[in-house]
Amino acid sequence: MTTAVTADAEQLRHLAADIAREAGDLALRRRTAGVLLAATKTTLADIVTEADRDVEDLIRTRLSAERPGDGFLGEESGAAETSTGITWVVDPIDGTVNYAYGIPAYNVSIAAVQGSADPDTWVGLAGAVHAPVLGELFTASRGGGAWLGAQRLAVTATNPAGALLATGFGYDPSTHDGDLATIRQVMPLARDLRRMGAAALDLAYVAAGRLDGYFERGLKPWDFAAGALLVAEAGGVVTRLDTASARPMLIAAGADLHARLSAVLDDQI
Repeated sequence: MTTAVTADAEQLRHLAADIAREAGDLALRRRTAGVLLAATKTTLADIVTEADRDVEDLIRTRLSAERPGDGFLGEESGAAETSTGITWVVDPIDGTVNYAYGIPAYNVSIAAVQGSADPDTWVGLAGAVHAPVLGELFTASRGGGAWLGAQRLAVTATNPAGALLATGFGYDPSTHDGDLATIRQVMPLARDLRRMGAAALDLAYVAAGRLDGYFERGLKPWDFAAGALLVAEAGGVVTRLDTASARPMLIAAGADLHARLSAVLDDQI
């Protein structure tokens, strides 16, 4: 990577971090004031709050002012094409069900990618994952490492007692049996399993070494755009299997564990 690209990615990281802080503060204020449910998405369990929409509006407005011409893909407001080669991929409140229930494991996820909003072709440049209740801001830039504040992050390299893994489930009840079958296949590799309900935070925790690995089917681009870059810049590996299906499998871990998870999960495809 050229010095110029690295410098540009670092500038994008600072912008993503600044906007994520502001957006997270708005989400927290709105949660304190009380949550209003705006709609459901794919199923009755998959909710949208008024705060999701307000937070995404804030992010989109800030980016339009700071980076006119950049593309945008947001969970709530759809896509806009890029004329600069840069696209922002945004989840205004990742972990909306946690947010609605008052569980603090939710975050704002903002990523800048080179190319379109297609994760099979984009190159991650910068990302920020801000968990406002927890007071933590994870950031990364391509070639510049992954960070929690001023602390540089690194994935775990070995798992002698078995891997502490995280996963998630889709909101469609018809997918649950398959997800549970996958977990049964993976558990021989595991020390234990966590299910937090916020994909970007799971990925940030892999980057920070708080989790050894993470796998989940059916994630959308905004769920993993920032978190995947965090893991990669922390020395980990992130891949997606079965990308032609409606529910691709994402796997994130250090290199050795990633290889072992991939071997098991590839057999489930």
